[in-house]
Amino acid sequence: MKFLKFITAVAARTSQVVNYADIAQDADMNQVTVKKWLSILETLGIIFYLHPYSNNTLKRTIKTPKLYFADTGLCAYLTKWSSPQTLESGAMNGAMLENYVVNEIFKSYHNSAKTPFIYYYRDKDMKEIDLLIEADGKLSPIEIKKTASPTPQLIRVFKTLDKGNVKRGNGAVLCMKEKLMALDRQNYIIPISLI
Repeated sequence: MKFLKFITAVAARTSQVVNYADIAQDADMNQVTVKKWLSILETLGIIFYLHPYSNNTLKRTIKTPKLYFADTGLCAYLTKWSSPQTLESGAMNGAMLENYVVNEIFKSYHNSAKTPFIYYYRDKDMKEIDLLIEADGKLSPIEIKKTASPTPQLIRVFKTLDKGNVKRGNGAVLCMKEKLMALDRQNYIIPISLI
């Protein structure tokens, strides 16, 4: 029962920056045990971490990884969402969608026998980019949103990367739109159904 309480507390924090103290409080255990049990979940492939991107120029970034479940269905079960419809309208719908998208992107790399150089960005001013894919000397920013009508405001934070010493590649908003489109010359709208 203690382990079930622990893994449920972890599932409730999917797609969030890891906070050992919060998990420990909800699971009624100490932080040392939380860290050990999270390590076991990671070794078993039940969870994985997305680490923050930072370089010498972007010094104001936070250092804590975000936590994701390898099986979104397990995460939904543990957080007691009884059907896709209740989850879609529930408080965790954005976090679950982000978990699903990040997981699918990682799987596509692994299935192609490629190493994913994927990060997230969040600085101390709370500017956040859901995913950064590093390839060919460029960083491609990706925003994940549960909307069918993305606006240019969603990608304003991408300009933060221009302060860095790595070129910014094309960006994207992964969303519920039904067809692939350009948001502007450098950024695309990509339906989540295409991943």
